[in-house]
Amino acid sequence: MQPLEILETAVKALDLKKGQNIRAIKVDDLTVIADYFVMATASSSTQVRALAEEVEYQLDLKNQPVHHIEGRGSSWILLDYSSVIVHVFYREARDYYGLDQTWSDATPVDIESFLSSAKESRG
Repeated sequence: MQPLEILETAVKALDLKKGQNIRAIKVDDLTVIADYFVMATASSSTQVRALAEEVEYQLDLKNQPVHHIEGRGSSWILLDYSSVIVHVFYREARDYYGLDQTWSDATPVDIESFLSSAKESRG
C-alpha cells in the first residue's frame, strides 16, 4: 500500500471507533523515520486499546501488517507501519508528551473527507 492509503485506512478506523481529535501530519521533510504521523485521542485506556486494535485490524484486512507496536496496555500505543506511524493516546498522555507541539513544523494533512462526521454534516 502507498503511504496515503495507509493513512486513510488508519484515520477511518480511528473515526469508526470514535477517536477524538484525529490529526495527520506529513513529516517526511523533517525526519527519516516516517512519511506521516497520525494522532488520535481516546477517552479511556480501554478505548486506547480498541482504537489501536481497529487500526491494526483494518490494515490487516488490506494485507498491510504492522511492522512494530509499542505501549500495549499503556496510555499511549504506537503502531509503526514504516511510512506511517499511528499514535493513539489517552487524553492526559497526549497533553503530557506534546507531540502536536513537538512536530508543529510538520505539514498538516487534510483528513476531513475521511471522517464520517464530515460526511454527515454535509448531508
